[in-house]
Amino acid sequence: MSPHPGGVGRRARTMADKRRRIVEAARSLFAERGVGGVTTKEISDRADVAIGTLFRYAASKAELLIMVQNEKFAAAVDDGLAESGVLSAGDAPVEDAVMALVSPVIDCVREHPENGRLYLHEVIFGDPAEEHRKAGLAQAWRLEASIAELLRALPGLDQDAPTTLARIITSILHITMTATLHLGDTPDEVKATVRSQLTALLRMPPRADADTAP
Repeated sequence: MSPHPGGVGRRARTMADKRRRIVEAARSLFAERGVGGVTTKEISDRADVAIGTLFRYAASKAELLIMVQNEKFAAAVDDGLAESGVLSAGDAPVEDAVMALVSPVIDCVREHPENGRLYLHEVIFGDPAEEHRKAGLAQAWRLEASIAELLRALPGLDQDAPTTLARIITSILHITMTATLHLGDTPDEVKATVRSQLTALLRMPPRADADTAP
């Protein structure tokens, strides 16, 4: 038994409190000025921790952004799953269910376009073994797997088609949310663009099998 049984618990609570303050400070400053307009010193000052302490929780400002956005992204996926689940249970078109799933994600990423674009770039192209990026990728895969599950309701698809289509849809989603071409678009305009591409994709006629071609 530890000679100081309460010591570990107090230390863990202190660390959790510092992490909470750092994340809350980063969240509020990023929302106010965008990630490019904030320094790590400003975050540490608002969190009331030393700059060295901040870097024990996140090695860079980008990692702080990922920590903040991961929580928001996960909540958006949860909201989308709830909305799409209601539509699926009511036999709504698959297209509507997919849009219900991804719409909260679009709102999340486009709430502050600069932050959202950098977040997705860092998660997708950064070190996948880094703790916070790994957590972000897990949420991205959860979204993609959930899209694939909705697509299984479509008739006439082979076993692997929903997974392939879900990868295409998430690629459409990523490009439309982050491309400079759409930087000035509102969330509703982004959703309309995604929906038009989703509709075109899901309504493409099946390719004739090579064995049955004349």
